[in-house]
Amino acid sequence: MTIKHNSTSNNSAAVSRRQFLKSSSGVALFIGASGLLPQLISCSNTQKVRKQFEKHSITAWVQITEDGQITIYNPAAEMGQGSMTSLPLIFAEEMDADWTQVNVAFSPQEADIYGGEGWAPGTKLMFTVGSRTTKSYYTTMRKAGAQARYVVLHSAATHWEVPIDELTTQESQVIHENTNRTISYGALVPFLALPETLPDFTGETLKSPEEFRLIGKAIPRTEIPSKVDGTAKFAIDIRLPDMVYGVLERGNLHGATPTLTNQSEILALPGVLKVVPFDYAIGVVAETLETALAAKKLLKIEWSEALASGYNSQEIYPRYEAIATETKRGKIVHEQGDVTRAQRSAEKGYTADFKNDYVCHAQLEPLNAVIQVAEDGKTADVWVGSQQGRDTKLGVPDILGVPPENVTIHLQYLGGGFGRRSMNDFVSECAVLAKAMAPKPLKLLWTREDDVTYGAFRPLSLQRLQVSTDATGKITSFSHCVVGDGGHLVASGARNDHYAIPNQLIEWREITHGVRLKHWRSVGHGPNKFAIEAMLDEIAFNQNTDPVALRRTLMAKSPRALATLEKVAEMAQWEAPSQEGRAKGVAFVEHGSLGTGICEISVDRNTGIIKVHNFWIALDAGTVVQPDNVKAQMEGGILMGMSSVLKEQITVVDGKVQQSNYHDYQLLRMLEIPDRVETTILPSTEHPEGVGETATPMVAGAIANAFLKLTGKRLRHLPFTPERVLAVLNG
Repeated sequence: MTIKHNSTSNNSAAVSRRQFLKSSSGVALFIGASGLLPQLISCSNTQKVRKQFEKHSITAWVQITEDGQITIYNPAAEMGQGSMTSLPLIFAEEMDADWTQVNVAFSPQEADIYGGEGWAPGTKLMFTVGSRTTKSYYTTMRKAGAQARYVVLHSAATHWEVPIDELTTQESQVIHENTNRTISYGALVPFLALPETLPDFTGETLKSPEEFRLIGKAIPRTEIPSKVDGTAKFAIDIRLPDMVYGVLERGNLHGATPTLTNQSEILALPGVLKVVPFDYAIGVVAETLETALAAKKLLKIEWSEALASGYNSQEIYPRYEAIATETKRGKIVHEQGDVTRAQRSAEKGYTADFKNDYVCHAQLEPLNAVIQVAEDGKTADVWVGSQQGRDTKLGVPDILGVPPENVTIHLQYLGGGFGRRSMNDFVSECAVLAKAMAPKPLKLLWTREDDVTYGAFRPLSLQRLQVSTDATGKITSFSHCVVGDGGHLVASGARNDHYAIPNQLIEWREITHGVRLKHWRSVGHGPNKFAIEAMLDEIAFNQNTDPVALRRTLMAKSPRALATLEKVAEMAQWEAPSQEGRAKGVAFVEHGSLGTGICEISVDRNTGIIKVHNFWIALDAGTVVQPDNVKAQMEGGILMGMSSVLKEQITVVDGKVQQSNYHDYQLLRMLEIPDRVETTILPSTEHPEGVGETATPMVAGAIANAFLKLTGKRLRHLPFTPERVLAVLNG
């Protein structure tokens, strides 16, 4: 790649170091004893950045050592989605680094330095949620990598006393063709020097897609070997000298207050060190985990009433239906056109209610954290697998009463997140116990039963859809009323931005029961896209119209969405009949990326078991950094979607969660996976979009639509358990 100069570009301008540091944002480059340290900062607070630079041995995006090794820092959580490769890969692409010499490590948890693009303009977050990792860091990592490359070029030009224009780079080498000289990045470390002016790399001054060596190519993920051989460190693997163990009994009635009646008896148990009361739980600290768990079973607790007392989740739906019937509108999420007028003039109207029960995250690694508070109580270290948060120190400073800079977060691999580890309640609990046990390090562990009974669930909800059509069968209005608790948790994903429907209304009507709720993979898209896509097929079925043809018409003004529909129809041979006893169903989803899926199913009419044989997906994710990883994400999303759609269900009776572990909270098993999950990625040079949450919400609609085609019957209540399927078939 030949260096592109600011003097010839209309999109950037050279700035002095002083001007650069005073600018609102940019990449500031520091030269340290250990090598090159490019650092992205919010330059509105330069002094804070300099303090952070002094605090950490490495507080920048990259380190080059004289032996040529390059360490690039990943600011995102790694929970199996591949951030440990995708983000450093973007940086290495612009830096022209030799990928075989690249090492990857977690960055410090400092949002001012390592934060990505937040939801609000000008904000920076370290929050691995919403399929935003690659999207929010793509430009950041490219600019930082380009800045690092520029410093290397400048240093080589100074060292050789040649014009920088005459230099090129390739795989960690600076090349001067005129004198046939090369020098490695590592060999340049003693000569690194910051230039007087730093280019502001944007637009045309970054690589063009045709020049990519790494982005879009088949690059193995960096962390997979250590996960295979067992050397990868998850938080649950952390062991520290003199470590003690904490557990909590939280009960299964959300929001109830405990009263412990046998504290002296518990404290007299060998190995029990302390009992710590919480507003909603009783904590026990012991010398070993086994002792703590054994003591937990002996706790005698009287629980108060709570908001959830008397609540029965499977009996609440008639009340939700009544709320949806009320004439008074709820909170308007989106409105365009005039739905009421369109309904009055419609040739035909359709109304249907779609329901979904609670589901929990069921991540593989139990929630856990290790915190060590210094003897003087003024500093602390935290080892945790977290999806991070708006507060990069995860609330620990407030609990300990210390400044944020006195808390160091050692981010570990996550054994599954899905939104559960974006909630740092377990870290807060650990901090309370660790403060009581200082200076001994303390590990807090949630058991599987803890997380199932006192977890935070995807909300139960009801969606009432009312759709009108004109004399030609064209959809003229689409009304979507969501009833449930959680706001964005239930209302997201209800918009139809890629369907040309002139009149649309989306509203949310709130009702709460005191049950803990949290973002679950794809958030509201799962239930809402199910309702939307199933409703479209019900209309097509009533009109004797092909479901793909109906969507093709609706997508006429959204060519990228339409392209995914056309491609997946080709992949699945939609027009060809399925073999006897099978049928295909289609569903479109927009969640960052655009994707259309088609599944093929059969149904055992004696047992009510739905079998998914094949799933095809066509995806437009913009620029794809790691194609193989994107396909893995889609496959994982489909399987998780199938698990939630066909099996997973949390039920509440008298306010108490009824499930406790995987014997009664059923998950998809290996023998139940499809014969094939096939993904085609459509080529694009658009900005990258997230892919982690695109596949999961297309599953329910696709299965329901295939079921409708196969049986003529409608599935409208998630999950599609065998009992519910039989009831529909025999109804």
